[in-house]
Amino acid sequence: MSNKGLNLRARDYNRILVLLIFGLESGLKARKYSVSELQKDRLVHWRANMDITLNHTIVPTRNNVSSAQFYERIFGFEFIKEWGAFAVVKVNETLTFDFMHQKDFIPLHYAFKVTDEQFDEIFNRIKSDGVVYGSDPYELTDNKINHNYGGRGVYFTDLDGHILEIITKDYVLD
Repeated sequence: MSNKGLNLRARDYNRILVLLIFGLESGLKARKYSVSELQKDRLVHWRANMDITLNHTIVPTRNNVSSAQFYERIFGFEFIKEWGAFAVVKVNETLTFDFMHQKDFIPLHYAFKVTDEQFDEIFNRIKSDGVVYGSDPYELTDNKINHNYGGRGVYFTDLDGHILEIITKDYVLD
């Protein structure tokens, strides 16, 4: 392919090809488009169709293996293995919790959206394991669940004081 008269650098060829493919996929007619038109269309198409997922997060802990086993036991997640400084737990198809030993840390909050069936299973394991629970992050010991937004939710802490939450309905942010 000749770049005669186009004054393009090599890296621009791939960019234009990607822009043309995105442009045609999103319904552009076969005509000449300015780079700015293609870039605008590409960005709109990219934002509408790009799936971004969280791959992993490091969870600070005093004992990485004990914490991984706790999450496996309570949530039913898979404790994959110890990997270097990490105890890796598979949360779902795209996310792992990588538990890492740290001497000092501030407890964090992790909220999990679950189905009604999963809620029942996890909640039963919380109770049978003797984990204290509550209806609110400020009421972690009232032994109640909440019914926010027409669903069910409960809060509890893990072995390191991280506040965990399971909910069956998304929060309404309006």
